[in-house]
Amino acid sequence: MTRILLLGRDGQVGWELQRSLAPLGTVIAPGLDELVFEQFDVLKAVVRKHAPHLIVNAAAYTAVDKAESEPDAAATVNSQAVGVLAEEAKKLGALLVHYSTDYVFDGSKPGPYTEDDAPNPISVYGRTKLEGDRAIQASGCRHLIFRTSWVYAARGGNFAKTILRLAGERDELKIVADQVGAPTSAELIADVTALCVGLVTHCPERFAATDGIYNLVASGETSWHDYAKFVVESATRLGLPLKLASGSIRPIATREYPLPAARPLNSRLATGKLNRVFGIELPHWQIHLERVIAELVACRQGTGGR
Repeated sequence: MTRILLLGRDGQVGWELQRSLAPLGTVIAPGLDELVFEQFDVLKAVVRKHAPHLIVNAAAYTAVDKAESEPDAAATVNSQAVGVLAEEAKKLGALLVHYSTDYVFDGSKPGPYTEDDAPNPISVYGRTKLEGDRAIQASGCRHLIFRTSWVYAARGGNFAKTILRLAGERDELKIVADQVGAPTSAELIADVTALCVGLVTHCPERFAATDGIYNLVASGETSWHDYAKFVVESATRLGLPLKLASGSIRPIATREYPLPAARPLNSRLATGKLNRVFGIELPHWQIHLERVIAELVACRQGTGGR
């Protein structure tokens, strides 16, 4: 039986991975009470204790703005601890799955970024995530790094849930309209992860040389402004009473909403490599988002959901 060590089980992606990885083997998912990611000796001990065949790291320091004033804390989790995991995976001969981000790019490219484009992070968060990617590559361990963006889920904190909350409280919002990307659900990320891992594990002769970085985002693109409008319009269509109408969501430029950490204006990621190697066609961003909004609305109406 394949032993799978899942780190970061309580995050949006980690929560979904507990479900998607279960058919592939025995999932061992220590919580924060069992594993302090910043304590490298403890991290090594946990890996060695369970001797997994597969390590899936969904843990990360994701407070993008806070990272600007806490660069050491961000580097500890996003870079140094990832390097420790990679070294342990190499010693065990285990496959390491890790998640990267669109923030490794500066957002200046006119079109979607490919896996071969040169990174140029413009924030502490982006820099520390890139350092983690490179630590994995330098270790020589077997690895799959999935680079994703604009992650959301019915569980946890994210843009979609924030907009839904604010739409019940305010009659007008101003949302950035010059940043473009693809909202990507944690469920989709987890399902694609499980599919790729299953192929690599059970068809080793076909997928023996698949180590590397893969962009994993939903297809299509939108701005944060149009994303917010879609959330409000979908919830309204499902019968959720809101104070805010989608027409009262005003577009603004990034410069009008300054934050401690710079954001890439272009977060589009090309997913052709994932399709070529694993044969995966990724759905349009609206498909999973509609399902999550329906779940959130059902919860608020007391008719089901998580």
